[in-house]
Amino acid sequence: MKAMMLTGIRQMEMKEVPDPVIAGTKDVKIKMKVLGICGSDVHYYTRGKIGSQEVIYPFTVGHEGSGVVVETGSAVKKVKPGDIIAIEPAIPCWKCDQCKSGRYHTCRKLKYLGCPGQAEGCLSEYIVMPEESCFPLSGKLTADQGAISEPLSIGVYSVKQSGNIKGAKIAILGFGPIGMSVALAARAEGAGKIYVTDKIDERLEIASKISVTCTLNPEKENIVEEIRQKEPLGLDVVFECCGQQQALDQAVDIVKPGGKIMVVGIPEFDRWSLNVEDTRRREISLHFVRRQVDCVEVALELMESGKINIGNMITHRFPFDKAKEAFDLVAAYGDGVMKAMIDF
Repeated sequence: MKAMMLTGIRQMEMKEVPDPVIAGTKDVKIKMKVLGICGSDVHYYTRGKIGSQEVIYPFTVGHEGSGVVVETGSAVKKVKPGDIIAIEPAIPCWKCDQCKSGRYHTCRKLKYLGCPGQAEGCLSEYIVMPEESCFPLSGKLTADQGAISEPLSIGVYSVKQSGNIKGAKIAILGFGPIGMSVALAARAEGAGKIYVTDKIDERLEIASKISVTCTLNPEKENIVEEIRQKEPLGLDVVFECCGQQQALDQAVDIVKPGGKIMVVGIPEFDRWSLNVEDTRRREISLHFVRRQVDCVEVALELMESGKINIGNMITHRFPFDKAKEAFDLVAAYGDGVMKAMIDF
């Protein structure tokens, strides 16, 4: 089969590699239909690593995917050949303490699609996944929605972990696909006011289309002053979704005493910095988010019901053989890109 593989920093080549094969009775072989490019994929493309997870070339990234089942192991009951499915990229062991306590996203032996040292990604014609990672799509859901269920599930999980936000005043700092997923999930849960910030005006225009309360560009406005003027008592919850120190500092400044900051973004640096007095004296809670747990089906149900519409998220499409052009666009934040998709 063909796989588009990283071969160096900002280098990518189409290669012929062996087809994956059914090895276990609960394995599912999938022909890929569509894949969304995630910011973490771009980190591997531009830097060759995220933290200690470093690419050994050649390597295939990609984890936001959907496809068609072409073959199943003898014990598979959840899906059958011909089914279009959403793919959960996590492959837990289901045996460790974390898995047994329901925290399979922090599995001690977790394998994750497109994560160096764990599993090759799905920027290839075929992949094999365990049955547990396959979610059949109903007739109303499309392959695009199947792929978007991965980032959307992170937004759903982030909102869930933040507590009951019905009627709450919140901010989302960084309105990329994850920030948008948080906004959509928060609105579906009845958040009262939603403030959104981003440095890309085209993304703020998308935010306006989903009826957020206010959009602000930190390169053009003092977002702390603007939000504090509107909300002098501070916000209930702030979601940091861009992995920037400046955003975390802003989150501390705009959250209320006793409020919560959800750190969702993935930074390129190794250490966060916090003002001790500002955080300790106001008893601010800091909650780090690691992917998601049990939220893929919830995300699919929210899209199927119409409570969440991801139509404004996908802004660009590329054929499989033009994947490098897609990665270059996303890495440069070019042309107002929100989510670029690869069609197989």
